[in-house]
Amino acid sequence: MTIGRGGNGVLLALAPLAVLVLSCCATVPQDNVAQVTMARASAHPEAAPFDPEADADAALGAALARAATEDGRVLLVTGANWCHDSRALAGWLGTDRFRQLAADHFEVVYVDVGHPQAGEGRNLDVPRRFGHEQQGTPNLLVLTPEGLAVNADTAADWRNAASRSEDAIYDALVDLAHRPAPTGNGQDIAPGDQDDATR
Repeated sequence: MTIGRGGNGVLLALAPLAVLVLSCCATVPQDNVAQVTMARASAHPEAAPFDPEADADAALGAALARAATEDGRVLLVTGANWCHDSRALAGWLGTDRFRQLAADHFEVVYVDVGHPQAGEGRNLDVPRRFGHEQQGTPNLLVLTPEGLAVNADTAADWRNAASRSEDAIYDALVDLAHRPAPTGNGQDIAPGDQDDATR
């Protein structure tokens, strides 16, 4: 396109730009704002289940007890609502596909750990009970009903959850649901210490 020296040439050249700018200002019905924002911001759902006021000990104790009666495992997610990777992981776990997986294999517990990277952590004793030192957010521990960490070696690898695909997360959780329980490696809760794990 050639822009002439006259005013009409400049106006004609700017017309497509004006249309583009005005189309970006179109309004979105209020019901769809969250969906549109999610679609623009990321390719994953988001949820914010990390409650800084929740009793992490009670929630974990109840989940371990349910896992014992249902022959399942506990999916302990330690994160925070400020963290986009924590919100992404929680968002996937809240979808129908992942809720069904949890119903079949896991008791899901969300524990708010604040901002441990900045020295503002909370509930950090919870992952420590299972031999895990919180490293960033989120971390994900899969626990047997006896309080043994199935994935102590990969618990901190979930800090990139927002970058993972739905299928990658699902496949990893299926693997953790079926991974053999550890026999004890010095980092897991010994059977005699089970009361500490459920307090």
